[in-house]
Amino acid sequence: MSDDFYPAFLASELSSEESNPDTALFEVIPCPLEKTVSYGAGTAAGPFALLEASQELERFDGKGFPIKKGIITSDPIDCTQPIEAVMKDLREKTAASVKAGRIPVTLGGEHSLSYGAIMGVADALGKQIGIIQIDAHADLRVAYQGHKHSHASVMHLCAVERRLPLMQFGIRALCIEEHEARMNETHINFVDAEKLVTENISAYDLPEDFPEDVYVTFDVDGLDPSIMPATGTPVPGGLSYYQSLHLVAHALKGRNCVGFDVVELAPIEGQWAWDFTAANLTYRLMGLVSRRKG
Repeated sequence: MSDDFYPAFLASELSSEESNPDTALFEVIPCPLEKTVSYGAGTAAGPFALLEASQELERFDGKGFPIKKGIITSDPIDCTQPIEAVMKDLREKTAASVKAGRIPVTLGGEHSLSYGAIMGVADALGKQIGIIQIDAHADLRVAYQGHKHSHASVMHLCAVERRLPLMQFGIRALCIEEHEARMNETHINFVDAEKLVTENISAYDLPEDFPEDVYVTFDVDGLDPSIMPATGTPVPGGLSYYQSLHLVAHALKGRNCVGFDVVELAPIEGQWAWDFTAANLTYRLMGLVSRRKG
């Protein structure tokens, strides 16, 4: 992997018109962050692997052509800095993307990056947004292993400290501190993996008062490890590929997706299927969003 060159998302298929920054709907922002991983490592290589795998995607996503809405890819965020500086840079980047009329698509990298990405979008819009989270973990710890900006604390920062309404799908690993936060904070909503999987649920309504503008954060460990083993913290009993997409699609009905991220891909050397799964997931999410945009 080159330290200097990241391929553009779907560069193998993009026309000059589709990669025009003046008209592109999506701006892909690689963020190879790996500062607070607590089990398996490798998230720093996630964005590059996903972008490389995206070259094998088809233009047609099975329902339409998200690529026609335009996709540009920015330079990666410098993640050699302290994590606070990474958050600042990413926050400024996603804010600038929204102000330019684009939907920022941040590729991780560990889940802690979502704080910077989400807050930048909220800054640019100047109003409260809701968060839809696909994940195996609640990420509601006040801090983890001494890190306020831990991947295990990112939703505490967003939903508890910043009071952003949150809908969690697929959680199946949480500590008592996180359980109590979900019981005490009325703006934190959830449907956990056991119910979703055992009852085969693929559509669940958001609360009526949930914000119209929503941000989707998709941790790939929300998927079952049989589908996505290339992640640092796999947990059995996860969502299926189409189930997760259908949950997001239903949640977006009547709402406006203002940004999303795909995080926690930790590539396994010589096993490209999981990189492609993450790339395909990213493109399918673009499809969901672009169809909401008409």
